[in-house]
Amino acid sequence: MLVWEKLEPLPEKYWNGAVSVGNFDGVHRGHAAILEKITHRGVPSVVFTFQPHPVRILAPEKAPRQLTWPLRKVELLERLGVDAVVFCPTSPAFLRQNAETFFQKILRDLLHAKIVVEGENFHFGKNREGTPRRMQAWCQTHGMEFQIVESVWLDGAIVSSTRVRQLISEGHIQEANRLLTQPYRTCGTVAHGEARGRTFGFPTANLEKVPTLLPAQGIYACRALVDGQIFPAAVHVGPNVTFHENETKVEAYLLDFSGDLYGKTLTLEWLAKLRETVAFSSAEMLAKQIRKDIQDVRQVISAG
Repeated sequence: MLVWEKLEPLPEKYWNGAVSVGNFDGVHRGHAAILEKITHRGVPSVVFTFQPHPVRILAPEKAPRQLTWPLRKVELLERLGVDAVVFCPTSPAFLRQNAETFFQKILRDLLHAKIVVEGENFHFGKNREGTPRRMQAWCQTHGMEFQIVESVWLDGAIVSSTRVRQLISEGHIQEANRLLTQPYRTCGTVAHGEARGRTFGFPTANLEKVPTLLPAQGIYACRALVDGQIFPAAVHVGPNVTFHENETKVEAYLLDFSGDLYGKTLTLEWLAKLRETVAFSSAEMLAKQIRKDIQDVRQVISAG
């Protein structure tokens, strides 16, 4: 797959392709329905996306937490058959372009698109003035095909990045994963913590610099990916209330692992919430509960 991170024309082998423009945050089932329409056309399939999200430029205080970091987005798009991903270096000047300028400079001159496919709620250009109807008219004028893909519904509601964020922020990991094309992941750097878990047999990896949305506080069953290996993991999100701490942390206990993780990048694949965070009367009671959590993690992993 080609990853293009500059606003320059694509290599000629990707011209006259099928293109879709959007944030594609999370790469959920709704996105997959659009991508299916550009990856089976017998021409190069190209996704034009934004880094950072435009709202981070226009209204940072309203910007949603990301569901995917760039490398993860690339992985997910490649799994769905996309040939090239263009990451637009989003800037205030770029976002001031009106819709017709965006069409001409990006779709026509930069991407040399032959086919454009978008969701029914697609808008583009300054103040989101570009509509599917306007896109249809411009494509027709320039001899390009335009197709609208209807929204995907699941459990009585539209599949969207906003809905996925809400489910994850509420701790409903399994429900969120049903909307995604692959289980939800976060990544971070393992940093030194208080090392309390080590004292009673459960050393944890403390994650910092997590760029994406974290689930609600609680204990979760996860898969941990590090150095090309995968381990079951019991993960705690939230303050360590047993030891009267208030700071929210992400602490992962990797089952069947021994070694030094400090400074490494650790990726967590979230599978299910096991329970809420509880204050225990002693470290011994906490250790007893962790042993039960480990059993539950293994059960979740073996189930699927």
